Amino acid sequence: MRVIDADGLVLGRMCSTVAKNLLEGEEITIVNADKVLISGNRKSIMEEYERSRGQGKVHKGPFYPRMPDSILKRTVSRMMQHRKAHGKAAMSRLTVHIGVPPEFKDAKFEKIETAMKADLKKYMTLGDVSRELGAKF
Repeated sequence: MRVIDADGLVLGRMCSTVAKNLLEGEEITIVNADKVLISGNRKSIMEEYERSRGQGKVHKGPFYPRMPDSILKRTVSRMMQHRKAHGKAAMSRLTVHIGVPPEFKDAKFEKIETAMKADLKKYMTLGDVSRELGAKF
């Protein structure tokens, strides 16, 4: 089982790598989901997430989550065939946590090198996006 620390990683880059590894059969746990970076202008990021949240009706989806762990999990699932059996099986091998839970305090965390973006100038954290969408965590 791999434990990935998502602090400072770019959302799309990290999720594509995680989705590929899940489809290969790995079990992955992601911690610090609220510290993932979303690259771009703050205004355009929030417009896109608010547009996504506003789709559908009360009784009929698509339903878009507010919590950072759920947003990250949904992003990973949309990078694979999430409605087919192998996609559902792959998603069952993924767990995402906000912060670091007590059982992983002493675990050795991995970083995905390809998902790091050191010279990012405009970004938001997934926690900031969630709070602006109304999540309380």
